[in-house]
Amino acid sequence: MSEEIRVPLVQPGSRPELAALERSIMAARGRISPLYQALLNSPPIAGGWEKLLTAVRNQTAVPPSLRELVILRVAVLNRASFEFDAHVPRALEVGLPQSKIEAVRNWQPGRGHDKAFDAFDDDERLVLELADAMTRDIEVPDALIDRVRARFDARGIVEVVATVAAYNMVSRFLVAINLVHRP
Repeated sequence: MSEEIRVPLVQPGSRPELAALERSIMAARGRISPLYQALLNSPPIAGGWEKLLTAVRNQTAVPPSLRELVILRVAVLNRASFEFDAHVPRALEVGLPQSKIEAVRNWQPGRGHDKAFDAFDDDERLVLELADAMTRDIEVPDALIDRVRARFDARGIVEVVATVAAYNMVSRFLVAINLVHRP
């Protein structure tokens, strides 16, 4: 596969018609990352994306460390190194230790106790298992959903499932346009 990014990156400030959208992205993100520079090729997609991902990242009741763990795992499964690298600082910021960040690369659900399995607590293993099922198999087994229901209320279920789904969208977009490493 070519090393080249498959869409042009829109340089912030280069298109006056995007000024309001760029201000909105800056307000929510603090910068316009290469991901958003790619998305700005379609203002409706960039705007909708920003609203959805801001809700998932900043407005849910999912504990931030579980959210970041899910995001990192989905990035690993989808080979989205750009997304993984982008979320490591956030994961550290919300208290996820470096040891868990490294262990998420080698997580194997149901593999029994090993170093990667033992690095995580029950809630972390549950959301990692959900991320793997949703990302790899699409269909989530009833037994796993029953365990998710036992841990989360209806809002929590929607929010943790939406987090996995949203970051599958992000990582698959990044891989498809070949934005896999930080430019």
